[in-house]
Amino acid sequence: MSTASATARKNVLILVAAQAFLGAQMPMIFTIGGLAGQSLASNICFATLPISMIVLGNMLCATPMSALMQKFGRRAGFFTGCMGGSLGAAVGAYGLSIASFPVFLAGSFLTGIYMSAQGFYRFAASDTASDEFRPKAISYVMAGGLLSAVIGPQLVKVTSDAMVVPFLGSYLAVIAINAIGSLLFLGLDIPKPPAPREGDSLGRSRWELLTTPRIAVAIICAMVSYALMNLVMTSTPLAVVGCGFDRNNAADVVSGHVLAMFIPSFFTGHLIARFGVERIVALGLAILAAAGVVGLAGVHLGNFFVALILLGIGWNFGFIGATSMLAGAHTAAERGRVQGMNDMIVFGCVTIASLASGGLMNCSGGTPQAGWHAVNYAMIPFLALAGGALIWLVLRPRSEARA
Repeated sequence: MSTASATARKNVLILVAAQAFLGAQMPMIFTIGGLAGQSLASNICFATLPISMIVLGNMLCATPMSALMQKFGRRAGFFTGCMGGSLGAAVGAYGLSIASFPVFLAGSFLTGIYMSAQGFYRFAASDTASDEFRPKAISYVMAGGLLSAVIGPQLVKVTSDAMVVPFLGSYLAVIAINAIGSLLFLGLDIPKPPAPREGDSLGRSRWELLTTPRIAVAIICAMVSYALMNLVMTSTPLAVVGCGFDRNNAADVVSGHVLAMFIPSFFTGHLIARFGVERIVALGLAILAAAGVVGLAGVHLGNFFVALILLGIGWNFGFIGATSMLAGAHTAAERGRVQGMNDMIVFGCVTIASLASGGLMNCSGGTPQAGWHAVNYAMIPFLALAGGALIWLVLRPRSEARA
């Protein structure tokens, strides 16, 4: 094994561990954020606003986080993310302790700093990887979320009622996760991109990148896969509890969903290498559609489990496939520009989806069942957009489609 190959595999191992341990805070917060918001908000239509604020913070941090990593390296960006996660949890805990919805929202916004940094784990995995190893490296790092899917919801069960103020213990646990998990990045070995010298090509402009067919379709498919996953997942705890089940049932459904998001990652990269990225993205979109069908079929606990498991698998194929497509469509000089732009667009749409989720769930039809159906129907036009874009790319002449 060459030195470069060994370094790439070591970096992937560290990023897998970070995804597993640090990533546990995201299923924790997504499980309890809407429920905590519902207890603090004066209008239940704003129950999922805390989750929307996390995604908004993520979107606004994407470009500066990418620029920070381009200038100072991945390690600096990931440490910054952990600091943001700790600060967000601390402010959120304070908001809960004084029953202040605005303060709680401020903490949620700061949590978006961590979420933004975590989004770059997948790109960091490809930095030192060969072309052949790249889709597998991205897939392995995403697979690290498997442990986070187990750790996060189980920590919610242990901590959500551990203190007098509901959910306060969970936010204190998130502070500890960030403090301990940040130490993992001390072993990361990814060289900083070389500073541009006079006369060096800076690559294509943002507009040129955005109008490159392969990059545009990758962004659209990533955007739709992530936004629809967030739209449905954000409202799921509210729907489960609203349909007569308890918080532990909601945590179990979310746990099953997050497991389904990451278990396929053990073989998604191999599937991409064998069948091509376009086919895997198309399969992901089809599975997302199937999740919507199951969600509309009923509000039994089994329906929630199956729908959310399909949602996780569809997200995995769609999002990892789109990430692989994007990672192979730009140069090193364009890396910061493309990745920041991609995450800003993707999580901008995820922000809108999470905002819409609360309104659809709580303010459509007057019952939890009607709200849940509205959430699932909302998936249809976006799946049509992504599917149409992918078909357009595939039908272009091969030389143009690869551009």
